[in-house]
Order: sequence, then structure tokens, then C-alpha cells
Amino acid sequence: MKNAGAPPQTWGQKLKMIGPGFVVAATGVGTADMITAIVIGTSFGMTFVWAVIVGAILKYFLNEGVGRWYLATGQTILQGWHSLGRWATGYFGVYTVIWGYIYGAAAALTCGLGMHAMFPIMPVWAWAVVHSLLGFVLVWTGRYLLFERIMTVLIGVMFITIIGTALLFLPSLGEFAGGIVPKVPDGSFVLALGLIGGVGGTITMASYGYWLKEKGWNGRGWISIMRLDAKAAYAMTGLFCMAALIIGAKFLYGTDVELRGDQGLINLAQMLGEEFGTPMRWLFLVAFWSAAFTSLLGVWNGVPYLFADFIKTIRLKKGEVKAIKPVSEKEPMYRLYLAWLTFPPMLIFFFGKPVELIILYGALGALFMPFLAISLVVLLNSKRVEAEYRNKWLANAVLIGCILMFAFLGINELQNIFK
Repeated sequence: MKNAGAPPQTWGQKLKMIGPGFVVAATGVGTADMITAIVIGTSFGMTFVWAVIVGAILKYFLNEGVGRWYLATGQTILQGWHSLGRWATGYFGVYTVIWGYIYGAAAALTCGLGMHAMFPIMPVWAWAVVHSLLGFVLVWTGRYLLFERIMTVLIGVMFITIIGTALLFLPSLGEFAGGIVPKVPDGSFVLALGLIGGVGGTITMASYGYWLKEKGWNGRGWISIMRLDAKAAYAMTGLFCMAALIIGAKFLYGTDVELRGDQGLINLAQMLGEEFGTPMRWLFLVAFWSAAFTSLLGVWNGVPYLFADFIKTIRLKKGEVKAIKPVSEKEPMYRLYLAWLTFPPMLIFFFGKPVELIILYGALGALFMPFLAISLVVLLNSKRVEAEYRNKWLANAVLIGCILMFAFLGINELQNIFK
């Protein structure tokens, strides 16, 4: 970790400093968000432009809340959760162990699927192993600034290719304006909420404070820079999801084509190639792979911070929360979780996913976003934060809206799991 010195004062200096927010956003925007936006565009055209905008705004407030908590108090979000009671850190501990095992396999296989579509010289599982090991080596040996540069390049590739593809299908101003007005056609309510909730991140949002720390942003003077960082990141996230929506709305709307899962994106790349030529197929496949690999790298770098911090936190006695030292990438618990993400999930490549773990993974995951939103409302309205940096009415209103929306989505997910 380095010290960035005094916060920049000019607009140009501030723009040069942004970075951690892009890491959070790129980690959160994966292939699942692409397929969701494309499928909704295919089914409902430009109707849900408003949902992409709302989703980016909601995730900005969540991300800003995590960053403000760290900069205003000097405490990580894990320390904040621990102050709410051991139940909070206990829930997170169980979830993060199960989540890491299942996600470690899913992220690597998605990367493998994208690479196999471009270079079918090895099976998908072999490419998955390569990506998992590559992420492990990059995080184990690299430093944050190197990691941020790699992520920035991949974000640029992902952004240019998806936006470039969407430029082929630009809607008219009237179509776009019509989608800004909130409308929910019959049978689309849950899909709309899913699109809003899927814009840019889940558990990895909690890693934002650690990436701020690695950047050297410490103290209240950095809050305005952090907000600019988060706004820039979620503006880009919104544009990315909007581009995916446009591709579905203008290329596939009114057709009988059905896209399901990551394989659906591979099929879409083939269709784009047949319509516009082989270069377009390659551009879309590169975008698919970039979205998958940025998610993998972000998780491999960010979530081990949370786990290492969790171990430190639960070892402390009551009242000792402030005594926790900053988490380092070289700590044994950080590297243990990095290994947990990388090696045990490879068993899934060959034996499949254990049904019981999938059910528990889905159930705990359905509760995470409402848990994060509720904890931010409680923490950022409490005396743990100086009055100047507590939530204002707008932040509270948005976070309460997040709680209601994610609670509904979580209940719906739980019903689907246990049907």
C-alpha cells in the first residue's frame, strides 16, 4: 500500500486519480449482466432503458456508501458489520467460503468458454484451468497498481467492443426517449428488477474500501475524489449495459431467437459474424472474454481482502475493532482464500456442481444485497460516523429503495430455489 499524499484539488488532477471504482464496476459487470440486458432487449425492445439508468444509480449509492464508510471512519466494512453483532460477520463468513468455491469454478469456466470459442485448440475445462491459474499468479505476484492497469486495459477492450457493436444498431432518438419513461409490460416486473439489480456488482462491492486503501486514499479529504471515481465507474457501467440492451433490441427484437446463459452469447457472436462478417464475430467474442476475465481478476484480487479481514475481525475481543491492522496481499489468510478460489473449484470442472452447495449458495447469495443495503443504512446513520459524513435524505431514500427491491428479488430467488 502506498500513500497518495494530499488529495488533488483541480478537476484535471482528480480525473487522473480515478481507478478503484472502475475495478469494482468491471468486476461486477460480467457475462450474466450482458446476457440479461440482451435478452430483455430482445423481448421488450428499448422499453427498459430506464431500468439500466436506475440500476446504475442504485449501485452508485451502494458503492459510495462503502467508500464513505471507510474514508470517514478508517474502518473496513467488515469492521462495520462486526460492530452490528457477531451474527453479521458469521453470515458473511459462511457465505464467502461457499461462494468462493462455487464462483471460482463458474468464473473460470466462463473464461474458458470464451477462449475456447476463439481458440478451440483445448477443451473448455483446460482453458478454465489456464485462466484460474493465470489469475492466481497475477494476484499472488502483482501489486495493486499493476492489477489496476491490467483491469483498465481489459475494461477498455470490453467497453470499445460492446459500444462499437451497439453503434451498428443505434436506435432513433424517439425510441431511446420512449425507453426513459418507466413502463413495465405485463409479465416483465421481475425481469425489470433483475436488470436493475444486475447492473455492476454484488459481493465485490464490499471490496471497494480495500482498493481505496491500496490506492493510498485515506481520510475524509478523499471523499469527493471517491465520489467522482464511483460516478465515472457507474456511468461507464450504465453505458455498457445500455449497449447490450441496444444490441438485443435492434438486432434480435421480433425474432424467435432465444439466448440462454453464456453459450447464448457465443451463439450471438456467431450470428453477428454471419450478418456483418468474421471481424464482428471476433470483436464480440473478445468483449465476452474481457467481461469474464475482468470479473475473475477482480474477485481473485478483492474478495481475499474480505476473507482475511473477516479472520482478523472474529479473533478480536469485544471493543477491539479499531485495533485491526490493514490487510495485506501477502498475509497468509489472503493467500489461503486466493488458493481456495483457484484450486478446489477445479474439482467441479470434472465432477459437476454439488446440488446441496448450489442450493445453499443461492439462498445465502439472495440475502447478500439486502444485507449490504441494510448495513449501510444502519452504519451511515449512526454515531460511528461524524455527523458531516452521515447519510443525507437522498442517500437514505435510495438505500431504502435498494432494500425493498433486493428483498423482493431475494424472496423470489429463494422461492425458485426451494420449489
